[in-house]
Parts: sequence; structure tokens; C-alpha cells
Amino acid sequence: MGRKQARKHPKLGFWLRSAWFISIPPTTVLFRRTYRDIERVPETGPAIVVINHVSYVDPLLVIRFVYDSGRIPRFLAKSGLFTIFIFGRILRGTGQIPVYRGTADAGDSLREAEAALDAGDVVVIYPEGTVTRDPDWWPMRAMTGAARLALTRDVPVIPVAQWGAQYSVDWYAKRFRPFPRKKVTFQAGPPVDLSAYRGRPLTATLLRETTDTIMRAIRDQLGEVRGETPPEEFSPRPTRTEKAKKKGRKGSGTPAELAEKEAR
Repeated sequence: MGRKQARKHPKLGFWLRSAWFISIPPTTVLFRRTYRDIERVPETGPAIVVINHVSYVDPLLVIRFVYDSGRIPRFLAKSGLFTIFIFGRILRGTGQIPVYRGTADAGDSLREAEAALDAGDVVVIYPEGTVTRDPDWWPMRAMTGAARLALTRDVPVIPVAQWGAQYSVDWYAKRFRPFPRKKVTFQAGPPVDLSAYRGRPLTATLLRETTDTIMRAIRDQLGEVRGETPPEEFSPRPTRTEKAKKKGRKGSGTPAELAEKEAR
């Protein structure tokens, strides 16, 4: 399991037990998990966990990471996931927060997230909003929702880097290789210092500066995990045309190349 401070797991109700059965067994069977500095996730009280996004299997692993930190995660997730039979019911039953992008209901997710923080919960956000399209899986330019939430509530913002799940499921390269078990590493950083941005009007410029500060904290943790120097600039977000094409990545490579990367 790697460096980890043992914490007592929280009690689970019916829907949370259902989520446990969906997430815990697969993450145990398919991944070798390593946690670094997990104690930086506050044991009690409200917090925002911001994390990079490398694979569509990430949420299962992040659920396990936060659960092993002794907390119950409240995710901001795409509203479409809540329409999936059974799975959507579990999401609602466990108090996850749907994000309605580009609709009149878009502000509801922020209000629900604020309420979750007011209740002392841990809110988990992928600032990029979707799996990174960077060809080498570095974080791409993020949306500003996490920054907006962080500036409306004075709570710790914990940057977390994850690495390895993309070798199991890389949707855009059409690769699904669950075996052999993949090594996945999580590293939590210290709370992001946002003191320079608090108490100021929420302008587009302020939100962008705050977002980039948050993403640099995540990126730097990822650089440590990978043992590499991250790029200075974030990759641009894909256009609609690029999304439709679902291009592969130069970082995907052959199975042999993937195995070499996994061994790093």
C-alpha cells in the first residue's frame, strides 16, 4: 500500500455499501495501490480534494483513496452518469453531485457542493472536467469551477496526483489491458495557498489565476510521482472536433513500451 497513515474507515449506510461493492473489489483485484502522504487529507472537517484525471477508471480508485483516508467522498460528476440504470441511483443515494454543464441548472452543482462543505464533507473535483488529452498525460488547462468553489468557502484545498490507471484503461487510444495488475500511485500535497486570491471580486481573471495555481500544485505532485519535470504550460482543452475524433496519444505506445513505463 505504500506510505500510509492507518485510519479507521467510516461507517457505511445502504447506498454507500452498494458503492463499496462496485469500487472496492475491482480496485483490489486489478490495481496495486500506493499512497503517499494520505494523511494530508483532513481527518475531520470540510475539504476540497482536487485531482488530475488520466483514465475513466479513476473515480473507482479515488473513491478507494478517500475512503482509506477515513472520509466519504462527495464527487462533482457529469450529470449524464446519473441517468445510467442502477449506477445513477447509487450516485444519488450516496450524495454525489451532478454537474449540468451549459444549462440553466449549472449553478445547482456549486450550491450543492457549498452545502456539502458546510456540512463538513470532503468534496472531490477533477478541475479538468474530463480525462486529460495531453499526449503524455500531464494535466491540461482546467475549467474554473474548482477555483470558484474554493474561493466561496475558506476550506483546505488538497492537491492530489494520481498515476498509472491509464495503462489499464485508455479510452482515447482504445486500450483496455486490466492484466497484469497495474501499479497506481496517489500522492497528496499540502493545502494550496490561496490567500492571495481570497476576499477579491470573482472576476474571470481571478478565477483563471486561482485555477492555474491549483493546477500547478497538482502538476508538481504528479512530477514527483513520475520522477519527471512537468511542462511549464498546460495543454489546451480539445475542441469539439478533436473530441469527436478521439485521437490516440503518442504516449500510448506498444504493450512493451507501456510495460517499460509502468516499471518506472
